[in-house]
Amino acid sequence: MLRKMMCLLVTLCLIGCGTSKRKRTYSKTRTVTVEGSSEETNLTPKISKKEEKKNLKAGEIIATAMTFSGTRYQFGGTTRKGMDCSGLVFVSLKENEISFPRVSYQMAEKGKRIKVADVRKGDLLFFKTSKRGKRINHVGLVVDVQGDDIKFIHSTTSRGVIVSSLREGFWNYSFVKATRIL
Repeated sequence: MLRKMMCLLVTLCLIGCGTSKRKRTYSKTRTVTVEGSSEETNLTPKISKKEEKKNLKAGEIIATAMTFSGTRYQFGGTTRKGMDCSGLVFVSLKENEISFPRVSYQMAEKGKRIKVADVRKGDLLFFKTSKRGKRINHVGLVVDVQGDDIKFIHSTTSRGVIVSSLREGFWNYSFVKATRIL
């Protein structure tokens, strides 16, 4: 009896597996035709004269800041002998005829706050790097944006004026806000 039950069970399994295969039919391939236009299309978005001017100014400010790459850190410094983070931003803006506060927490009060997703070249990034401090104490200038990777120039106590990424753990953790000043 047990043997008959086993045979019946095996037979049902084989029949069940065989019926799960369905024959599929495919209709002939569809073709879609799209008519083209004889007019030239420009896929790059149009930029207003005002935006173009802002982009140019941002490029000039970034170029000025980049000339300080490798300058050693000096608290309160604003020269090639040494500079701090807010000194770098202050001098870069001043040399491009933009007056701005000298210290980072005052800089953070100026401009329009923007979302990180909207950051572009020339914007400022603000950080709280001190565990005990309650206010912003570090600033960087955005020099490049590639997707969600934001590069900014700033002056660090350990390495002087360098370009870093907002993706880096310390800077991502310390980030407070971004502002647009142009």
